[in-house]
Amino acid sequence: MKNSKSVVFKRQQEILKLLKTYKVIDVDAISKKLSVSATTIRRDLQMFENQHLINRFHGGAKLLEDTLQEEDSPLETPSPLSLLQKHAIARYAATLIKEGDTIFMNSSSTTLLLLDYIRDKRVVVVTNNGNAVGYPKDARVELILTGGELHERKQSMVGEFALHTLSKITADKAFIGVGGISVKGGLTTSVLQETAVNELMMRRCQGHCYVLTATPKIGREHNFLSGSIDRVSSIITGKGANAEELTRLREHHVEVVELDTAERS
Repeated sequence: MKNSKSVVFKRQQEILKLLKTYKVIDVDAISKKLSVSATTIRRDLQMFENQHLINRFHGGAKLLEDTLQEEDSPLETPSPLSLLQKHAIARYAATLIKEGDTIFMNSSSTTLLLLDYIRDKRVVVVTNNGNAVGYPKDARVELILTGGELHERKQSMVGEFALHTLSKITADKAFIGVGGISVKGGLTTSVLQETAVNELMMRRCQGHCYVLTATPKIGREHNFLSGSIDRVSSIITGKGANAEELTRLREHHVEVVELDTAERS
């Protein structure tokens, strides 16, 4: 389908790659390279400008400095302190999962660790996390992969196929990792294609939506919006996060669970 979300995301990601490489791009040159109209490219650039990624000028655009940040890849080895925090968050989150639950789990490295701690419960885990393939888990956990196009850096499954799978499932709970979260900025990520998957997981969840996030991501805004803070029931994080932002989140009726991440299993 010419105007499908996956086609739009692919084009926009290609524009972002060119911006990262060349810093300045020309609308006419990019429209020819991507075989789309200049009007389409200008519409994409307007979206990027609204997200404060670029400055547009007549005939082109320039990438703003210190934008297009990269999130930690699930394939990278985190620091011992970061890993301890991730495990504490996942361990606590697993206690919220009940016998018979169907849960959504997105592509973050922290949500993947849930599979370490779901024990002795019959649970269906639906995920777009490609790293879940072959990951050790309890035999009673049934793993359903959304399928879709594989985003190489994060090994996340995205696109129309993933969205179609999710549209057929209703979950009892959703566990979402983020690149950043704040009342003003909502839930954000560094991967454009993941926004639609994250948003649909939250929309197709009939129960609580839990955000699992390390402390540095509280109050941080990444490049692409996955959803409003209104979609979030609870945030599970470690101690030491941005105190002002935590106050704003609580005032927005979001439960915040701050864990002692030095606690061991």
